[in-house]
Amino acid sequence: MILLLASTITDYFCGLKMENTTVKFKKLYLLLSLTINLGMLFVFKYLTFFTSSVNDLFTFFGLEISDQETAGSYNFNKILLPIGISFYTFQTLSYTIDIYRGKIKPEKHFGIFALYVAFFPQLVAGPIERASRLIPQLKQKLQTNIINIKKGLILVAWGYFLKVVVADRLGVYVDMAFSDPDSPHGLSLILGAFFFCFQIYFDFSAYTSIAIGIAKIIGIELMQNFDRPFFAVTVRDFWQRWHISFMTWLKDYLYTSIGGSKGSRLKTLRNIFILFFIVGLWHGANWTFVLWGILNAILLILEIGTSSFRSKLFKKMGLKKRVIELIGWAFGVSYMVTTLVFFRSPSIEHAMIYLKNMFQFKSLHVNILGNYFELFLCLALIIAVQTVHYFKGNDKIYELVINQAKYKRWSLYLGYVFIIVLFAINRQNTFIYFQF
Repeated sequence: MILLLASTITDYFCGLKMENTTVKFKKLYLLLSLTINLGMLFVFKYLTFFTSSVNDLFTFFGLEISDQETAGSYNFNKILLPIGISFYTFQTLSYTIDIYRGKIKPEKHFGIFALYVAFFPQLVAGPIERASRLIPQLKQKLQTNIINIKKGLILVAWGYFLKVVVADRLGVYVDMAFSDPDSPHGLSLILGAFFFCFQIYFDFSAYTSIAIGIAKIIGIELMQNFDRPFFAVTVRDFWQRWHISFMTWLKDYLYTSIGGSKGSRLKTLRNIFILFFIVGLWHGANWTFVLWGILNAILLILEIGTSSFRSKLFKKMGLKKRVIELIGWAFGVSYMVTTLVFFRSPSIEHAMIYLKNMFQFKSLHVNILGNYFELFLCLALIIAVQTVHYFKGNDKIYELVINQAKYKRWSLYLGYVFIIVLFAINRQNTFIYFQF
């Protein structure tokens, strides 16, 4: 709460000061905002990672550094990651940067601005909202809207289903697979990595649905964070559909600031590499996340660099557009399954062992849970949810219910309760993105 208040006061003050001052002082106030916000983020999220990495580097060159020398008398491992810091830091920074760029005027009402920073449905894990979109809504008098309340409750219920029935169920298998990377059963490890792709997607989109639903109930519209990412047919397409609020934030405030796609092809590829290095690092203070980001950068760079060659090749082969998209989809899913092994693993060594044994087909054993019903239920749930998302997207789920006749609606409600009672996984798991 202290950090949240410090960030709020800092950006409220800097925003007001930037309104009527010279360009020089505008830059100073922007620098103050960046320093305080990113400084807090660095200390509480990355300081331990930074000090241990420096220590490992010195050790690699044969220079042993004691804890006393690197950290004084304080153990940085005692620092806890404050809840939501990555999300509200980016949200408040977008506010000061937009004021600096002249896109918005500073908010003079401290309570409204504080509510923008700490709006509770999306505070912990997004979506990361812009001031130009959310603050005007917070100033409006709220009107009771029964239709929006119904839509919001359905989105909340859908998110709850995705979390406790689907994502947590997949998590049981994923935890089992990743706890034994030395397993000789390659198919079970492949299935574990495949399930993790959908676990993290359903888990995160569940939180987003709940956040958007709660906001809708009280008359606030939040932006969508997902657009059926696992139906993407290219890597670029995937990243335009996944964690949309975060990726557009990086595009608007980082990618364009370092040059974006303007300039030479080489500079564009360099900027993409920097962008995804930050994407990886933002997700966690571990080299596994950094490597995951770099691998995605490399694939996107290869996709852009070979686009003209592939177009000529496919044209020469006479492949139809639908076939090309199917190939792109299959390759993209396969690549995500492989690279997310680094995202899920506690260390690079663990990930390398896991990847190595993924392709050891000494047996066709996949049932590491000892329960074929649960295994097939996981697959059936993935297919069912993806089918719903294919037809209704991530944002129109309520259309499956709200336009039905009354007896059909109540049948669906009772069926939902029955499914939750019967199939919910009671593991008391937090949302995966709470750790970021």
